[in-house]
Amino acid sequence: MAVADTGSMAKAAARLRISHPAVSKAISEIEGTLGVRLFDRNSQGAELTAHSEVLLRCGINVFDEMQQGIRSLEHLSDPNSGEVRLGCTDIILHSLVPPTVRKFSAKYPGVQLDVRLTNPGEHQVQELLERKIDLLITRATGQQEDFHSEVLFDEPFVFVVGAHGELARKRRIALAEIIKGNWVLPPYDSAPGTLVAEVFRANGFSPPRPLVKTIAIQLTVSLIASGEFVGILPMSVAALSAHQASLRALPLKSPGPRISAEIVFLKNRTLSPAVEAFIDCTREVAKSLVRAP
Repeated sequence: MAVADTGSMAKAAARLRISHPAVSKAISEIEGTLGVRLFDRNSQGAELTAHSEVLLRCGINVFDEMQQGIRSLEHLSDPNSGEVRLGCTDIILHSLVPPTVRKFSAKYPGVQLDVRLTNPGEHQVQELLERKIDLLITRATGQQEDFHSEVLFDEPFVFVVGAHGELARKRRIALAEIIKGNWVLPPYDSAPGTLVAEVFRANGFSPPRPLVKTIAIQLTVSLIASGEFVGILPMSVAALSAHQASLRALPLKSPGPRISAEIVFLKNRTLSPAVEAFIDCTREVAKSLVRAP
């Protein structure tokens, strides 16, 4: 695994703090036992063969299960210990994650949280497969063979303006009054942009040309809070954003698609007690969002 990760025997030896000949001998002994070549040696280093790729996947799984077992043993000695490695998309990072982290850390102050921003799509799933993260909180990924996917909640989109602007003070407002405003929206050719476009069509309008196109939630929320832009956000983002006091969801009916939040982890993988506790905490916070007006 060290040779595969570093790309050379010498670099693997330096990482493992053993001699180069010791690494070469160990690889040769494994190849002799298995009867297959694991690496093609060349001047650039060591390249994986098809045989070594299969063995590497098994090795990752074996070492991961051992590590999870060690974490479980540590938890028996000290229930307030361990680590949770969480991957989440930008939109989840600025909505569901902060209240979940606060709630979990208050109950388990000794558990370390490693929270990583992951890009939507295959990359985030690959990090799960490689055991770089324990679980993933994201928008809908759909059922996949290797993963357990649980829908935490689904929610509508809401039209949002700055809380201190003129539009926020109106008791009644129609979408026609803001359709020509300065919109900050995700690109329509992105996954969230496709849903946002459907929201406009469901309300009887063609999707407007946004003044700012971005999928960065922090930028989107900050611009809307300034009072100079209007936008569309999932309800939980509008309610839980760090700028929530500066946002106002307009009293507009918002027919059209809803968007879900899911928690995803590998099937047939032992989860440490700390990870299981974090999943339970996430479910509790998600339920409170569903009950919220």
